[in-house]
Amino acid sequence: MQDAIYIQQNKRKAILTLLLCFMVALLEGFDIQSMGVAAPFIKAEFGLITSQLAWVFSAATLGMFPGALIGGRLADRYGRKRILMISVAIFGIMSLTTAFCINFSSFVIVRFLTGIGMGAALPMMIAIASECVAPRYIGTAVSIMYTGVPAGAAVTALMARYFSDASQWTHIFYLGGWVPLLILPLLFFFLAETIKKPAESKQQGISFSTVLFADNRLGATLQIWISFFCTLIVLYFILNWLPILMRINGLDNQKVNMIQLVYQLGAAVGTLVIGQLLDRIQIKWVVIAIYTGVLTSLICLAFSNDYYFLTGAAALCGFFLTGGQSALYALAALIYPAEMRGTGVGVAVAVGRIGSFVGPLFAGLILSLSSSSSTVIGASIPVIGIATFAALLLVFSLNRNKNRLLA
Repeated sequence: MQDAIYIQQNKRKAILTLLLCFMVALLEGFDIQSMGVAAPFIKAEFGLITSQLAWVFSAATLGMFPGALIGGRLADRYGRKRILMISVAIFGIMSLTTAFCINFSSFVIVRFLTGIGMGAALPMMIAIASECVAPRYIGTAVSIMYTGVPAGAAVTALMARYFSDASQWTHIFYLGGWVPLLILPLLFFFLAETIKKPAESKQQGISFSTVLFADNRLGATLQIWISFFCTLIVLYFILNWLPILMRINGLDNQKVNMIQLVYQLGAAVGTLVIGQLLDRIQIKWVVIAIYTGVLTSLICLAFSNDYYFLTGAAALCGFFLTGGQSALYALAALIYPAEMRGTGVGVAVAVGRIGSFVGPLFAGLILSLSSSSSTVIGASIPVIGIATFAALLLVFSLNRNKNRLLA
C-alpha cells in the first residue's frame, strides 16, 4: 500500500512538473514566433531594410548562445529551479521592453537580452523534464514539455489573424512579457527541484571537457552538436522567414497567417508523436523518418505556388522539423549523467543556437541575392543532409553502448 501511494505521489509530482515546464515552453514559443509575426509591421514602421530585419531576427537567437551555455552550468551548481525562474524573469521583462523599442539598434539590444533569458531556460526545462520521470519515459517527457514551444507559436500566429491595424504589433510583446512574470509565483511554490542540493553535488569541480568528452562521450557530443547546429539553422530560418517567403509567392496576409498556424499545429502534433515513438521503437527508425519527412516537406515548400499544397507542406514541415528537434533534445538528455546534465545539454543547446543565429542571416543573404522563395528554401536542403548524417552516427553510437552512455 505504501509503495502504491509513493508511486502515485511521484506520478502527480511528475505531471505537475511537466505542466509547469510546458507553460514556460509555451511562453518561449510565443516569443520566438512573435518577431516573425510582427516583422512586416516593424519593417514598415521603422523603415528597416532586409539585412537589418535579419539582424533583428537573429539577435534573440544570438543571445540564446551565452544564455544556454551559462544557464546550464549554473543549474548544475545552484539548482534547476532557481536558474529557470531567473531565466523566465529575464525574457519576460525583455519581451515587454520590445514593445517600447524606438529604432534598429534598440531592437537588436533588447532582442539579444531576451535571447539570453530564453537560452538559459531551455536546458533547464529539458533537464527537469528528463529527471522527473523514469529513464524509459525520457523521450515522452521531453516531448510533452517541448510541445509548448510550437503551441505558443501557434497562439501567436492565431492572434495575428485578428490584427486590424499595423500598430497593434506591440500587443504581442505586452502579452509575451507580462504572462511570464505572472507565472513566477507558480514556479516558486509548485516546481520541484530535480537534483540534489548544490552542497551535496559532486559535479561542481568537474571541468567542461570532462563533462563533454570523458567516458566515451566525445563522439556523441560532437554528433549531437552537429545535429543541433544544422537542424536549427533550418528551423529558425523557417520560423522567421516563412511569412515573408509566402508573401513573395503572392499570398495575402490571411493565407500567410493560416500557413503559419498550420505549421505550428503540425509542429505540436509532431513533437508529441515523435517523442512517443522514441520510447517505443528503435531510435534509428525514428531518426530516419524525421529527416526523410523534413527533406520531403522542404522540397514541397520550395517548388510549389499552390496555396493548399503549401499549407499541407507547411504542416508536414512543422511535424518533422520541430518534432525532430524535440527528439534531439531527448537524445541529448540521454548522453549525460544527471549530475552534469545541465552542463552537457546546455552546451549542446548553445552550439545549436549558433545555428539558429546563422539560419535567419543565411536566409536573408540568399534572399538579397535572389527574390525567389524556391532558391531560399532549396538552399537549406544540403544543410539538412548534414544533420541527417550526424544524427544517424549518434544513434549508431548509442546503440553500440547498451547503457546509452549514461553513468
